[in-house]
Amino acid sequence: MDLQMLTYLFVGGSFALYIGIAIWSRAGSTKEFYVAGGGVHPLANGAATAADWMSAASFISLAGIISFMGSDGTGYLMGWTGGYVLLAMLLAPYLRKFGKFTVPDFVGDRYYSSAARLVAVICVIFISFTYVAGQMRGVGIVFSRFLEVDVNTGVVIGMAVVFFYAVLGGMKGITYTQVAQYCVLIFAFTVPAVFLTYQITGHVLPQTGLGATLDSGQSVLATLDGLVTDLGFKEYTAGNKSTIDMFFITAALMCGTAGLPHVIVRFFTVPKVKDARTSAGWALLFIAILYTAVPAVAAMGRVNLINTVNGADGSGTAYTEMPSWFKNWENSGLIGWNDVNGDGKVQYANGKAFTGNGKPAFDGDKRGPNGERAVTNANTDAKPVAGAPFANEVYVDRDIMVLANPEIANLPNWVIALVAAGGVAAALSTAAGLLLVISTAVSHDLLKKTFAPNISEKQELLAARGAAVVAITIAGLFGIYPPGFVAQVVAFAFGLAAASFFPVILMGIFYKRMNKEGAIAGMSVGLAFTFSYIVYFKFIAPGDNNAAHWILGVSPEGIGTLGMILNFVVSFVVSSMTPPPPEEIQHIVEDIRVPRGAGTAHAH
Repeated sequence: MDLQMLTYLFVGGSFALYIGIAIWSRAGSTKEFYVAGGGVHPLANGAATAADWMSAASFISLAGIISFMGSDGTGYLMGWTGGYVLLAMLLAPYLRKFGKFTVPDFVGDRYYSSAARLVAVICVIFISFTYVAGQMRGVGIVFSRFLEVDVNTGVVIGMAVVFFYAVLGGMKGITYTQVAQYCVLIFAFTVPAVFLTYQITGHVLPQTGLGATLDSGQSVLATLDGLVTDLGFKEYTAGNKSTIDMFFITAALMCGTAGLPHVIVRFFTVPKVKDARTSAGWALLFIAILYTAVPAVAAMGRVNLINTVNGADGSGTAYTEMPSWFKNWENSGLIGWNDVNGDGKVQYANGKAFTGNGKPAFDGDKRGPNGERAVTNANTDAKPVAGAPFANEVYVDRDIMVLANPEIANLPNWVIALVAAGGVAAALSTAAGLLLVISTAVSHDLLKKTFAPNISEKQELLAARGAAVVAITIAGLFGIYPPGFVAQVVAFAFGLAAASFFPVILMGIFYKRMNKEGAIAGMSVGLAFTFSYIVYFKFIAPGDNNAAHWILGVSPEGIGTLGMILNFVVSFVVSSMTPPPPEEIQHIVEDIRVPRGAGTAHAH
């Protein structure tokens, strides 16, 4: 069976499964829509949490970012895994014991303030839409290549599927759909990882393959170091970022994970506080299967890319024609060849192959004399690079690495189709969780708890579904006009979460004196500072030329940590200068810290 038919079969079959589960588990009440009725088994919730958390950034972009950043990319790996441990151990059980549906619900009740709830809702919407932009871009990338449709059409197809099971099933439908999506995405990631590891090293497990000795007598990492330095890149194992920036990025990702509203809400779907801890343990195990394989997939994918483009010995001997996988991916606009010197040979090295931001500007379907894509502007950036034998002629979007790996390695068509289904599952599972959080924030926290407390449960459920429809539409626009690489965009969401939610949740649990004035001031300052910094250095004045103006040398990806510190300081100072919270609130704070783990949480 050819690749196109297999892809339609795998992706279409997974869609049918997700929609079938949504119909079977459709929500009939607000409790089922918001928290799946609170009766999900910890094992199932662990798988659903893992799928919710391992988004397109984990499946599609993490290995790609490490492939090109090398050791600098490990901050993403450490931050996201460490952050989940922080969430599972430090926050989740206490939030579950507090017994509220949403993070704004916790903030509103803990800080006895509608204003605090409103600020929390704004934070949720900011974070969730920033995060969902990355997921929709992931969906578009998968569809543009494997279903051979326009990226925008792919985003619309993804929107339609999410619309069906998120709006109909609510959290109940999403939970059981995410269990299925976890099975699909983990199988889709590990199968090609095993193939790739065995092909290059002879080892079966990706987790042990990275240190394997190759026929050359060198390890995979030593081989990759040699390949990239020959082409003018910095050593793969050498870090580029400063220690303080790496620390700030890792901390922002860790604390951002612990403040992500769509992950936190998963711990409200289990019956008891003890189950929240158990499901967190299962989720960590399920997440580790993918994350421990990522470094090997990243390094081996880069080795294959270089050898395929530049010749098997990596010395600069170039093919006169690109292999079929390259031509397939060229159609998606995520990779491109600009024959700068007109010699008809493909030459990959450090440097820009195209003008502007480095991304190819394709001129319709016109081809160059040797089959390369023609570009609209003449290249002015391609110059010989010190240490490289020639100038660069190839543009590679890092987001394609995991998806293109099976084709680069000439794996069977069914593996390529499986990866396509896994990429879609990863993106859609997280997108659905985020969209539900947005709709819940609007219907439950804004309407029911703030502006229209007298609406019926039926009206609230209708409002939640309506808000989900609006959220899906806006998310689709983000997918069509994405603001960056998938993992980069997601990193901004984590930075915003770290700067806004993490301090008020942590201090809300462990600091009785924390009051509403402190919470509102801290969230507002943290969010405003972090958002402004990201927007300025990523959109208004982007580029490495402005790195000298970064505060303390901290990049926009890591600035959430500084925003979080500001939040903590402002919250503490303002709380100390204003009246303490009421006695009953202080008693609640004491109560949720009492280690009665097996007890049922307070009723909502």
